[in-house]
Formats: sequence, structure tokens, C-alpha cells
Amino acid sequence: MAGYVAAVTRGEHPLTSVERTETDGTRVVLAVGFEVSETLTACHDETWPVHWTERRLVVQSHQQAKTQQGALRKRLAQAEAELATLAVVRRGKRRWTDLRALEQAAAEIVTRYRVAGLLQVNCRAEVDQRAVRGYGTRPATVRTTTRFELRTEVDAAALEGAIACLGWRVYVTNQPAAELSLEQAVLAYREEYLVERSLGRMKGVPLSLRPLYLAREDHATGLVRLLSIALRALTLVEFVVRRRLAADGATLAGVYAGQPTRATARPTAERLLASFRDVTLTMVELPGRSV
Repeated sequence: MAGYVAAVTRGEHPLTSVERTETDGTRVVLAVGFEVSETLTACHDETWPVHWTERRLVVQSHQQAKTQQGALRKRLAQAEAELATLAVVRRGKRRWTDLRALEQAAAEIVTRYRVAGLLQVNCRAEVDQRAVRGYGTRPATVRTTTRFELRTEVDAAALEGAIACLGWRVYVTNQPAAELSLEQAVLAYREEYLVERSLGRMKGVPLSLRPLYLAREDHATGLVRLLSIALRALTLVEFVVRRRLAADGATLAGVYAGQPTRATARPTAERLLASFRDVTLTMVELPGRSV
């Protein structure tokens, strides 16, 4: 990945924009990227090699890069703040007596915040010697005091290089470019169906299969089958509503608690059903009619 990013920095690969049309008709640039091809070979044995061309789509997501950059700068600030107080002498705080121990503690902080190479730490010890006069039977002596100092400095060049590497990922496909462009591949990946989300619904809220307090195997099987029906219903409701909103180019407001004006074109089934929580339907049967 570092090699790909370095090639982009050198201008070796022109970048292609990946855009998506929002519900209001505006075009938003989601990412930029380029592609390279690599011919690979797999050998079952010496007489049967298989060759194919692998397209590697190297893409940088703007939103992911922004999020990762914010997280990196936050970790850097936290590491600097903790290091700034490491060598400070105060009551109830550890007093350092060895420079190597202080350097090791500083290195542990840098490692914990994952900012190695970005934050330069300089530890040094200053030794003061003060002559103490003799008094009575006490002889004159020299009192030695060691004071430790720690300074930090952000490596601007290293930080800039680290930021340049954020948000990048590689998509791999053997589909021909004529049938699947870089932009189409990225958008298809972003819109892919994630089975893990449905399994999360099954195991957690709202279906809550776990924890399972059933001892009999047939009871457990029956519960899983029953909840799978509910899972299908949730998935179907969500799919139909999102498809209709996309076809109409519309959004839905009022599905977020405490945010009545917030609108979305991709509401979840759980939020849709929660909107009907306080709705009551009363049916009255009268002779010859129902109200």
C-alpha cells in the first residue's frame, strides 16, 4: 500500500473520481482511485498452470480518510498531553531516579497511542551539585540532585506522509474493465448486501436470540426457525421501503427519536416499526358494518 501511495504522490497514476448521485440529484465525489493489473499463475502441478489477470483497484475514500485523520490527530494530542506530565514532579507522583526508566515509560506511551515515528521524544537528565557546609560534628559535603526533563516534537514530514496513506484500500477483481469499471466496482462494493447485519439482528436487538435458555434441541431449532421468519419480515419491509423511496427520489422524516426534521432515504425496519409504537387501531363491529 505504501508503494501505491508513493506512486500517486509521484504522479505516476492519474486518479479517477468515484461519484454517487444523492436523493436531491447532486453528484458527490466519494473517492478517487486508479487501477493496476497483475498477471498471476497458480500451479496444481508442473503440467497444469493456470494464468489470469487480476485487476487491483486502489481507492481512497474521502470520508474514511477524514475519519482516520481525526483519529490520528486525537491520538497524537493525547500522547503529547500524557508525555508532558510524565516527568513533572508533584506530590503522590512517581519520582524518576533513572533516565533509562523514564525513556522506557515514554516509549510505552508512544506505542500505546500508535504514534511511533510521528512523535519525537527527547529525555535528558540535568545533574545539580550544591556544596553543603559542615555544621558541628557534620562534615561538609556535596549534595547531588538529578532533575529529569522530557520534550516532545511532532515530525511534520512523517505526519504528512502518514496522513497521505489514510483512507486507502485495494479492491481485487478479474472482471474485465469493459464490463465493470473502477467506479462501478467501488459503488457495487459499497452497496453490497452484508449478511452479517442480518445475523446481528438475529443475535441481538430486536430479535435477541442470545442468550439461549433452552435445553432441548428441538426447542432451540424451533426458536431459530421462528426468529428467522421475523428476520425475513424485517428485511423485506426495509427493502420495499428503501426501493420505493429511491424510485420516488424522496426521503422520510420523523423516524429518528428526538430529531423530527432529520430525513433519510435508507430507514431501517426497526425505526419504521418504532414510528407506529404509539398508534392504536380500534375496530368496532356494528350490525351490518364495522368502524
